[in-house]
Amino acid sequence: MNDSPNGNARKMNGRDEADEDDDSMPKNGGGKDFKGLVTSLLLLDEQERCDQEERDRASMEGNISMEVNHRKKTKAMLDFYSEVQDYYSEVEQSDRINRKKSRLAANSVAVAAASDGLEKIEIEKSTKRGGDGGSSGGHHRRLWVKDRSKAWWDECNSPNYPDEEFKKQFRMRRATFDMICEELNSAIAKEDTTLRTAIPVRQRVAVCLWRLATGDPLRVVSKKFGLGISTCHKLVLEVCTAIRTVLMPKYLQWPEEETLKRIKEEYESISGIPNVVGSMYTTHIPIIAPKISVAAYFNKRHTERNQKTSYSITVQGVVDPRGVFTDVCIGWPGSMPDEQVLEKSALFQRANGGLMKGVWVVGGSSYPLLDWVLVPYTQQHFTWTQHAFNEKIGEIQKVGKEAFARLKGRWRCLQKRTEVKLQDLPMVLGACCVLHNICELGNEEMDKELCTELQDDEVAPEVGLRSVSSMKARDAIAHNLLHHGLAGTSFL
Repeated sequence: MNDSPNGNARKMNGRDEADEDDDSMPKNGGGKDFKGLVTSLLLLDEQERCDQEERDRASMEGNISMEVNHRKKTKAMLDFYSEVQDYYSEVEQSDRINRKKSRLAANSVAVAAASDGLEKIEIEKSTKRGGDGGSSGGHHRRLWVKDRSKAWWDECNSPNYPDEEFKKQFRMRRATFDMICEELNSAIAKEDTTLRTAIPVRQRVAVCLWRLATGDPLRVVSKKFGLGISTCHKLVLEVCTAIRTVLMPKYLQWPEEETLKRIKEEYESISGIPNVVGSMYTTHIPIIAPKISVAAYFNKRHTERNQKTSYSITVQGVVDPRGVFTDVCIGWPGSMPDEQVLEKSALFQRANGGLMKGVWVVGGSSYPLLDWVLVPYTQQHFTWTQHAFNEKIGEIQKVGKEAFARLKGRWRCLQKRTEVKLQDLPMVLGACCVLHNICELGNEEMDKELCTELQDDEVAPEVGLRSVSSMKARDAIAHNLLHHGLAGTSFL
């Protein structure tokens, strides 16, 4: 029965089914492994993408943090400068009050001493005279004052003193000097007291002008004018304050419309460039290392050139074709580049308000090209048109640079590290600019021996081209200069 066909068939079917089960088992296991591998790869890709997004997010957050820190540092620096100015103002006011109290106390003591009969007895003279005849006159009551010689000033102040010599000493003719004394008389004149005679106005002005003109130390000024050192220092500050208060509104102001029209015509006759209202330049004034914020006033370029640590403050000025200042910005630290000084100036703020619309102020390569600031081309290779433009704009730049050279030549205190305190220096520099204008307007010729050479480096701004419209306007001016025969003569 076991050998029956049906039995054999069942055995064969059993083996076939077993074989099929054996074949199907490995096939199903391989499918699961493949799916797991694909899933792992997808997970790895997803993890990589997440990691990349995290890195990008971290980088973006880092950049934002750096920008925020930079803005905070910039704001902190500006706030610091503002606090420094406020601090100096408070110190100045406190010193003024203390000096006033000291003077009042000294006057009270002197008056009390005089009223109580305190006397200075000249023992040696009394001994020599001897007897009743020598002492019958009694003792003389007086206050002791050091006797100083005023012979040099008396000679200069004499009507017979040659006008040329007077000009060498004070950088101006006697007529100009007299005019300044008359203008300042009401601001600086003092009255006599019972204790001493007031210093005359002419001598006060002379002390200030001679100190600014020579830059000599106060001890030298003291010997020249027969006054105390502290008195000379006080006179210089008082007269400079009066010049800035009384004379600056009259002799250093932005021109009116009619004057601007004349300035445009004169600059166009010089260069062929239309609508130019000023030539701008920035110079550095050496100072003694300040007690605070030393790094801000450190002048790296002057230090490298002179091999000597240098500190400075800046003076930015705009001049008309005669070299007369029409705008000044004084007192920013020497580490600031010219473009930053420009952005801090009142002129820049007025320009943003629309004052400079349709006109140009010409500057050097250290300034950016703006809608109202015209500068030369600075790329490495020039076209003939660009060469021609730079040639003509250089004539306008020369006006501003030569004006600053005359300013520093006349008032040699600007070439030396002065004894004036940092908070008082802008007032002194402003007075020098006003006196420069008075001399220029009065046609006061400067001696050749006083001429000086400026040593101010022009550092290119970080972003030199800030206006597309001004780029097109400059190109149009350059094209007009060359193709209308107004420039390019140096290449022929």
